[in-house]
Amino acid sequence: MSLFKKLREKVTPPRVNVSLFLKDQLFYLGGNVEGTVQVESQEEFDCTEVRCELECIERVRKTKRVYNTALKREVEQQVWESAVIFSARPQLAGPLHISEGFIQSFQFKILIPPGAQPSLKSMDRIVVWSLKGVVAVEGRPDATSKTTEIQVSQPPQVQQAPLTVSCKYCGTVFPQNQTRCPNCGAPRTAS
Repeated sequence: MSLFKKLREKVTPPRVNVSLFLKDQLFYLGGNVEGTVQVESQEEFDCTEVRCELECIERVRKTKRVYNTALKREVEQQVWESAVIFSARPQLAGPLHISEGFIQSFQFKILIPPGAQPSLKSMDRIVVWSLKGVVAVEGRPDATSKTTEIQVSQPPQVQQAPLTVSCKYCGTVFPQNQTRCPNCGAPRTAS
């Protein structure tokens, strides 16, 4: 192998298409992100793992006081601070020898913590959930899919119909949590 080819391999990822396919478009806190990572290779190489990376980053705009040397006094300045709220990197496959023409799909299922933050974009706060597929290669940059922003929401509230009873005197149906019939005023009987 030529010196130029060895050097090129150190700075370029393998020629492989990594694609991400999601089962749904909207995900809920406490639910799962499900899908597949598809790997199609145009060259032969060894990978250390195939994985998914799910990450939630929160950015908050804050006002800070900083010293301005030109004005020789403190001034207020708007800054964005960011923090990783959640990160998961489940391994989908261990070390593999990938040959030219290799095509395989790897399924994944990642739990979104119920106590995490839902997706949000406002003037002073942004919460972004992102997902990508990765083919990790030792000694070379990793091959990755495009990073996909996913929408994570609060789980829908299930509305339960109130239990009902009927008045034994007039037959009116009313919610069980009422103590008197709304039609005739008779007290609800135990039944």
